[in-house]
This record gives sequence, structure tokens and C-alpha cells, in this order.
Amino acid sequence: MRGLFSTLLVVLVALMIVTTEAGKNKKEKSKNGKGGGDCTEWHYGRCVANNGDCGMGIREGTCNEQTKKVKCRVPCNWKKEFGADCRYKFGNWGECDAASSRKTRSGTLLKALYDVDCQQTISVSTTCTTKVRNKPKGKKGRGKGN
Repeated sequence: MRGLFSTLLVVLVALMIVTTEAGKNKKEKSKNGKGGGDCTEWHYGRCVANNGDCGMGIREGTCNEQTKKVKCRVPCNWKKEFGADCRYKFGNWGECDAASSRKTRSGTLLKALYDVDCQQTISVSTTCTTKVRNKPKGKKGRGKGN
């Protein structure tokens, strides 16, 4: 009887130790942010291209003492002037300025992604097209009598 009692006691103590260690691991995971954490207000920086000044890149986010990196893309076209994180609604293109051969249009801010600071209104310009488009001709080989 005494041997059974001491064996039962050893098993009980071992079970308590295993349960306590499992609880510690869960707390450590949530502290590191890998278990989801309790962080709800992430703040992100600008997207930084991996090579050159445009293309695929990384954006770093911080919340309390946690940090994480998110994949992103820096545009390689005219949008890089104001960033891909600022979304604008643009009006129609203006008339072509004969002196500069450029036309402009303005846009108003719709939304800023990742809490980035964006200008409320912007103006973009492009070269004027001087080509006159021809009307499309009928396709050959289609229709009756061919």
C-alpha cells in the first residue's frame, strides 16, 4: 500500500509540472506576437524597394514592442511621385498646353493605406498625344462574296 501511494504521488507531481510548463509556453508565445497577441493598432512605414527605387519591397510595422515585415510593391510608373499607398480620384485631363506640350489633371485623396501621410490634392501631368487615330477598317475575309 505504501509503494502504491508513493508511485501515485510521483505521477501526480509529474503531471503538475508538465501542466505548468505548458502554461508558460503559451504565455511566451503570446508575448512574442506569434500567438496573435493583443496588439490591434499597427503602424506601418513606407514601402522600401528591395532593388533600385521601384518593384517588390518590404514595409515594416510596429505595435508596442512588436515588429513585423510585410511584402509590398513600389510602383515603377508615374504613381511613385505620390506613392502607391495614397489613393486618389482624378478628374478629366485638361487641354494641351502648346508651349510645353503637356496636359494636367488633379486628384483628391480617397484613402491612405497603412496610415501613411498623403497630400489632400495632387496634380499630375503627361505629354500630349499628337497622333490622330484612324478609324478601324473592316476585317478582310469576312462576309459574303469573298
